[in-house]
Formats: sequence, C-alpha cells, structure tokens
Amino acid sequence: MSQFTSGFWDVYIGLVSLVSVIACGVFLKLQSVRKPAESETSGHVWDEDLKEYNNPLPRWWAWLFYLTIVFSLAYLVLYPGLGSFRGTLGWTQVKQLEEENARALAAYGPLYERFAAQDVAALAKNPEALAVGQKLFLNHCAQCHASDGGGSRGFPNLTDMEWLWGGTPAAIKASITDGRVGMMPAWGPALGEQGVKDVAHYVMSLSGKPADSIRVARGKDLYAKTCVACHGAEAKGNPAMGAPDLTDPVWLHGGAEEQIIATIAKGRTDQMPAHKELLTPAKIHLLTAYVYSLSGAARASHMK
Repeated sequence: MSQFTSGFWDVYIGLVSLVSVIACGVFLKLQSVRKPAESETSGHVWDEDLKEYNNPLPRWWAWLFYLTIVFSLAYLVLYPGLGSFRGTLGWTQVKQLEEENARALAAYGPLYERFAAQDVAALAKNPEALAVGQKLFLNHCAQCHASDGGGSRGFPNLTDMEWLWGGTPAAIKASITDGRVGMMPAWGPALGEQGVKDVAHYVMSLSGKPADSIRVARGKDLYAKTCVACHGAEAKGNPAMGAPDLTDPVWLHGGAEEQIIATIAKGRTDQMPAHKELLTPAKIHLLTAYVYSLSGAARASHMK
C-alpha cells in the first residue's frame, strides 16, 4: 500500500488540477481570437442556406468562463484541492463538523443535561423527552431498526418484549454506549448435513413449529452436546452472551426450516456499533429512555 501513500501522489494531483485549469484558460484564449468578418464556415449547413461560421465566442460569454477560471484558482489557494496542501484558510470537513457540533451543544446542551438528571423510567413517560429521543433515534438508529423500531431481518425488533442482551435501562444503555457483538459458531463441519437438520427440527419443536419427530429425538441429544452451553438446558438463552431464547416465536434471521438450518450450519455474526464516540452521555441517556419506551415499561424485567 506504500505506493498509494507516497508524496508523489500529492504532487501528481496538484499538477493535474493546476494544468487542467490553466489549459482551460489557454484553450479559451485560442478560441476567442477574432477573425475577419467573413470567417470560414464550419461546413455545417441547415435548411439549405443556414450556415455555421467559425466565429469566436461573444466577449461577455468568454469573460464568464474567465471568471470561473479565476474562481477555481482562488478556491485552490483558499481550500484543500492540491494534494496535501490544506489551503490558506485551514478549512477541513472535520473542523466544520466539530464547530457545528459545538454550536449545537451550546444551544441544546442545557436541555439534554436537564433530562440527564432524571430516571430513565420517568423519562420513558415524559412526552417532551420522548419527542427529543425520537429525533435521536431517527438520526442514529432508524437505518438498522427502522423508523418505528420494528427492525428487519438481522436487526432486532425493539417494540416487542424480546431482548437479546436484556431489556433493563442499564442493559439498553450499555448496548447503545459500547455496542454488542453476537456470534453463533458454524456447526456444519462438526454435525454434518443430517446432524444439522436434526438439531434444526429439535429447535423448531421448542417454539411449537411443526417438526419431524424422529429428527427431533436425534436432535435433542445433539443439542445437549453442542448448543446447551450458550442457549441453556431449557433453551431460554443467555442475555449475558446475547444468546437468544429458542422457545419463543421471535427469529432474528428467520424461522423457516431452511433459515434455521443455514444459521446452525454456517453460523451468524451480528454487531451493534458503539455510539459513545458519536453521542454525549446525556444524549445516550435520553435515547435509552426512548428505546425503553418502545415496547412498554412492563418489559423492563423481561429478558431475551
């Protein structure tokens, strides 16, 4: 990768930019040279006698192009555009973002701090707090969990009573702050094709799905050897590991037979990104309250 970080590319980009702008000016100058009144035609004729003459651009039009060239050169002096040259104004996208965030924090910081002093359960019933929390959710969470929190295939539904990592305010806040990484190992190589199907049918039977009784009997023994460490002897899952409850009707990656087989055979890896670098603790506190409110306060003691 060293050839892509060499200082040569800074010089190359700078030269290409400058030569391109200057070449436009030279070309424009060449095309603006006035010729005798009866200039030669370009050879294009329309409607028998409508000829196109090779005359220069009108001066006002040419000067507009010259102004764009001057603007381009001034821009390259003031702003980044010539390789590693940062411009005389020292402007960067990161700097602008930081300045905008600082202004927003100065304007809205007191509001967030006022909410930060309140309990999550109380905020979950506060319409004003929920209105602000919803905006945070739409900006930072809706891309994965949908605007209504309903989720989609591979992204948890936040409006039901099921929680992979726990549904208490503390657990939700930890998920938002530090993120989560959940991994289901691939059991295909160890179990083989028929073993995977046997375990799949046993798992299907746990949540009341139709299943082959013979495969269920064989799959029960395999489950005890390969799956019980994470999902538990009763298959209720383990919130400390993010292992889902296999006895309910909720399936993050799909509950059809072929989808369950694919999960067991190939495994799954899911990641919830950490937001502690993106949001202040006060905003995370308010966002926690909004997420906590989505499925009702009754789910606070319910785990998945």
